[in-house]
Amino acid sequence: MQAATDRGASLETIPLVDLRTQFRTIRSEVLAAVSDALDGMRLTLGPNVSAFEDEFAAYCGTADCVGVANGTDALTLALRALEVGPGHEVIVPAHTFIATAEAVSLVGARPIIIDVDPLSRCLNPDLLEAAITSRTRAVIPVHMHGQTADMDAIVPIARRRDIAVIEDAAQAHGAELRGRRAGSMGDLGCFSFYCSKNLGAYGEAGAITTDDAGLAQRLRQLRSHGESEHYEHVSLGTNSRLDEIQAAILRIKLRRLDEWNAARRANADRLTSLLTGLRIELPVEAPEHKHIYHHFAVLAEVRDDLRAALAAQGVSTGIHYPLPLHLQPPFRELGLRAGDLPVSERITECVLSLPMYAELTHEQLERIAEAVRGAVEATKAN
Repeated sequence: MQAATDRGASLETIPLVDLRTQFRTIRSEVLAAVSDALDGMRLTLGPNVSAFEDEFAAYCGTADCVGVANGTDALTLALRALEVGPGHEVIVPAHTFIATAEAVSLVGARPIIIDVDPLSRCLNPDLLEAAITSRTRAVIPVHMHGQTADMDAIVPIARRRDIAVIEDAAQAHGAELRGRRAGSMGDLGCFSFYCSKNLGAYGEAGAITTDDAGLAQRLRQLRSHGESEHYEHVSLGTNSRLDEIQAAILRIKLRRLDEWNAARRANADRLTSLLTGLRIELPVEAPEHKHIYHHFAVLAEVRDDLRAALAAQGVSTGIHYPLPLHLQPPFRELGLRAGDLPVSERITECVLSLPMYAELTHEQLERIAEAVRGAVEATKAN
């Protein structure tokens, strides 16, 4: 182990996400756009926000896009626009970032947490119908790791039971199902542009997509203190406006998103071919889906040993996520316990994200695979 550690120390670390390398490819364009925004000094809901909303709506294939301050606000405002609140229930998957259920609690509703499909790791539509009650107002399928949930199964159930569908597309910028992009298949699509996303700002930013003009108008009011006209407020909203400078940056990155996603897919294909046959479960692209690999998340029974071995070889990893929602302290009052949602619980015990971004080189991919192979074989020998 000491030899492996010494070898790893002599190698340049491969980061889980490499924002610096990507920035170098667009640095001059970004700095010019930021300078132009500052010269114009229309910094609140200015021309870049308006242009980005139009461009991102067109990209997703929706009639409208409303820029907001971050992805959590996108979920919260989507629920508020649908008038979800106290006494209501919203169905969410157990395997997701806490913001999915946090937003439900923040509007006063009750999250109903159900298990996920073992292959896609997204909300299991086979469990949806049984979770719907007279108090259910919405379901929030999460497009986990960059692949859309089974919307062809989820949406018809929701329509039949008259509940809204809010896509949590924070990890799925450009992901597709049968040619339809994430954010265009439900009533509302919620995006985060956190810096590490496939489409990331250089700070915090988010957006909500929809084909419903009434919901779009309501969202624009809610993001700006319930304002209909300047200093005229028709309801209580909040301060969640997309920043003009972040919008300028996002416009530059949006023009390259398909290219970057294609590179991620190629890198994922290469890594899959290099890792096939090992005692780990690789991510699976479902039929008629277009996975954009926000994470390259494998499942390994010896996850912690594997992670330590990769760190010794200079390969960074992440855990998305280490604890399912129903076992997080804020949601213990819901009454679910360990063993109740076995698929999500196993995923969180075994999941490990390997480096994945457009700028990975062939040499880095080979090195990641070599390190994983060596670590898995070492654990097998032990």
